[in-house]
Amino acid sequence: MIWTTRPRSDFGALRAIRAGEGPLVLMIHGVGLRAEAWGAQIEALSSRCSVIAVDMPGHGESAMAEGLGGLRDYTDRIVAGLDQPACVIGHSMGAMIALDMGIRYPDKVTGVAALNAIFQRDDAAAQAVQARAGSLDGQSMADPTGTLRRWFGTTPSVAREACHRWLTEVSPAGYRAAYSIFAHEDGPDPQALGQMNCPALFLTGRDEPNSTPQMSEKMAELAPKGQAQIIENAAHMMPMTHAEQVSETLLDFAQRCQND
Repeated sequence: MIWTTRPRSDFGALRAIRAGEGPLVLMIHGVGLRAEAWGAQIEALSSRCSVIAVDMPGHGESAMAEGLGGLRDYTDRIVAGLDQPACVIGHSMGAMIALDMGIRYPDKVTGVAALNAIFQRDDAAAQAVQARAGSLDGQSMADPTGTLRRWFGTTPSVAREACHRWLTEVSPAGYRAAYSIFAHEDGPDPQALGQMNCPALFLTGRDEPNSTPQMSEKMAELAPKGQAQIIENAAHMMPMTHAEQVSETLLDFAQRCQND
């Protein structure tokens, strides 16, 4: 798989890749990335669905926006582009947004798939991610070496090279704004998650040290229609490193949301 840049169109005030026809699937990437991170999933799901892969504010071709003070602001900005209900799929911070959308905009969401989502970090994990957020100045992009090591280890790959390119090209201000929110969020409110009645898939990697399998399993237990699935030998960037398995799982989920 080669993650090449794709054409965009407007999606509300944002920009997005569009492909396919059928029931709507909306994909939201994580901090520092862009819509192309969903390349394999766009190809797979667009065979049966209408796919929109959005660039978050300050990422890809979406301009940075004023007033993005919290996760809800990112959610509201993305929801503003929707003109019909969608199965919403998010990765990392995108998973936080997808879950917030499912909780606060139930009429806009037919189902939520949360990939590598955090939930109730322990103190050590919270301190580490908040320290990284505090080191960002919003003017120059930090060396991505540490991030890439957490995501991919030290083995070279095409996926690693693509992420290196995106992390060095992203707007420093857009990255800092999103990462600061990501670092201080702790996942969905348990009570609110317990009232989210759409189908919910919590998908993560067995080797994921931060968005752990235990987190996904806890959220699945709370969501009335929740299901957890753990991908063996996968970590944070499993939509790229385990593309075929993730794509098949998400296509099955999207089709289930149509029939729920």
